[in-house]
Amino acid sequence: MSERIFQLKNWLITQLNTEEFSLLPVTNDASFRRYYRVTLAGAILIAMDAPPDKEDCHPFVNLSQRLIDSGLNAPEVIAKQFEQGFLLLTDLGSQLYLDQLSMASTQQVENLYAAAINALIVMQVHTSSKDISNYDHRLLHAEMNLFRDWLVSQHLHYQLSSQQTIELADCFEKLSQSALSQPCVFVHRDYHSRNLMVVPKHNPGILDFQDAVKGPITYDLVSLLRDCYIAWPLDQVNRWALSYYQLAQSADLMKGIDENEFLRWFDWMGIQRHLKASGIFARLYHRDGKSGYLKDIPRTLNYIVEVAGNYPELLSLSELVRDLILPACQKD
Repeated sequence: MSERIFQLKNWLITQLNTEEFSLLPVTNDASFRRYYRVTLAGAILIAMDAPPDKEDCHPFVNLSQRLIDSGLNAPEVIAKQFEQGFLLLTDLGSQLYLDQLSMASTQQVENLYAAAINALIVMQVHTSSKDISNYDHRLLHAEMNLFRDWLVSQHLHYQLSSQQTIELADCFEKLSQSALSQPCVFVHRDYHSRNLMVVPKHNPGILDFQDAVKGPITYDLVSLLRDCYIAWPLDQVNRWALSYYQLAQSADLMKGIDENEFLRWFDWMGIQRHLKASGIFARLYHRDGKSGYLKDIPRTLNYIVEVAGNYPELLSLSELVRDLILPACQKD
C-alpha cells in the first residue's frame, strides 16, 4: 500500500467513523488527481486524492457549490482536508456521456444533447463568475502555443519556417480577438462527453469544473458539440448549435447577435480549443507518460482543417495542419 493510499484510508476512517468500507480506483483523468469509489453500508461515495503540491482543492469546493446553487447536478462536497488534498464527494455514478453516446439510439443521442444544452444555458444564466479568472488574451495565446510547442515541436520535431511562424501567430491573434469579442459568462472549460454523467434524475451530472473561468459564451458549447472524443456530422452539429442559439436568445444571453455572427464565433472558438487540445494531448504523452490521448489528436486536428478551411483569414492554418501536421499524426 502506498503512503498516499494509507493516508487517504486513515482520513476516511475519521470521516466515516468506521473501518468497514472498500476503496476501489475509478478511471483517472488527465490531471494529477485520483478518484476512488468508497463503498460502505448504505452508501457509495467518491474520494478525491489531489496531492497539494500538484493540485489545489479550493476551486473544486468553491465551484461545486456554485453549480449546485444554480440548480445543476454537481458532486456535493461532504468532507474536505485541504492540507492533505483529500475530498469526500457524493457519487454521480459511472455512466459517462461518451460511453452512452457510443451505443445510444438516435433519439437517445438527441435527448442527451438536449439535456446538456439546457444545463449549459442554466450554467451561463445562473452560475456566478465573480472572483474567478478571466479567459484573457494571455491565457488564450498560452493555450494555442501548446499546439506549436508540444505537438509541432516536441512531438513531431517539426521546425516551422519564418513565414509559417508569422502566419501562425497572425491566426492565433485573429482567433483570440474573436473570442474576446464575445459576451462573457461562466465557462466550465471542459464541458464534454468525458465530464458529463448520465444519471437517473437531473441529467447530466457535471464533473471536472475546477478550472472554470469567465470567458467567451461559445466555449463550452463548442467543447460539447465538437468533442475531441466523439464526432458528429456537420449538419447535426450545426442544428444542435442553432438550438442552443435560440435558447440563448430567449435567455437574453445574446442580445443583438445574429445567427451568422454566432456561428462564426462558434467556429473560431472551436479552432482555438482544438489547437489547445491537440497540444495538451501531446504534452500528456511527453511530460506525463499518458499515451492514451494520442489517438484523439487526428480527430481534433480534423476539426481545424474542416472549419478553418471555410475562412480565408485562416486558410494558412488549415493548410498547415492538413498538409503537414495531420498526416504526421496519423502515422503515430
